[in-house]
Amino acid sequence: MGKDKLRRFAENLTFDCFVQPEFEEVFQKEHPLKGNWHREFFKNDNPIVLELGCGKGEYTVALAERYPEKNFIGIDIKGARMWRGAKTATEQGMQNAGFLRTRIEFIESLFAPGEVSEIWITFPDPQLKTRRAKKRLTGPLFLEHYAKMLREEGVIHLKTDSQHLYNYTQAVIDHFGLKRLAANNDIYGTGYADERLAVKTAYEMMFLERGLPITYTQFSLAGKSSFPWFDWEGDDVPEKDNEAERK
Repeated sequence: MGKDKLRRFAENLTFDCFVQPEFEEVFQKEHPLKGNWHREFFKNDNPIVLELGCGKGEYTVALAERYPEKNFIGIDIKGARMWRGAKTATEQGMQNAGFLRTRIEFIESLFAPGEVSEIWITFPDPQLKTRRAKKRLTGPLFLEHYAKMLREEGVIHLKTDSQHLYNYTQAVIDHFGLKRLAANNDIYGTGYADERLAVKTAYEMMFLERGLPITYTQFSLAGKSSFPWFDWEGDDVPEKDNEAERK
């Protein structure tokens, strides 16, 4: 492991906005912050918004700047990347931005029912290989996690360059009869992008430079809590992914 990564890992632990639970604290256990993020971490009752797979935290920081009346938490497992967002939030004295280093599979151990108002999923790995489909962040397995922490009126946002993941998510919404609030397969080309969507991460800039359209979906779980697995016929012909850019 490079010295720069080690330095970033160590510095992360000095940031008040950075939380890094041990495996033993979240594996089949409830973390002390579960149900206590408002009181113990943010010290206010403002809505909590999660960004899953936040990478460098660009979206988390940008949204926190734009919406001071909300609390934002960027979640990822790659601490060296998250360092950038946590450092920016610390240097700017942001009180409504936090970062949580953990696997997304463990978020039930960290958030109580109704504790989360919104979930953003920005440019995730679309997991194009059929055998990896269960890892898609808009798939049934993860929707069950989200359902256990989202408020009844809570929403999920997906912003992605992957037409395959965009189409898959539309199929998931239709299959489970979820409430589709927005769906646009080219937010810049159609002029759909608003203040929230116009935030451009480093990944997004690369995709735009290559002429790839950026898609957006917003939906709610509509009170559903069970999402049985189903196979999507669109997986028979997956698209080519920008895998190199995502690493």
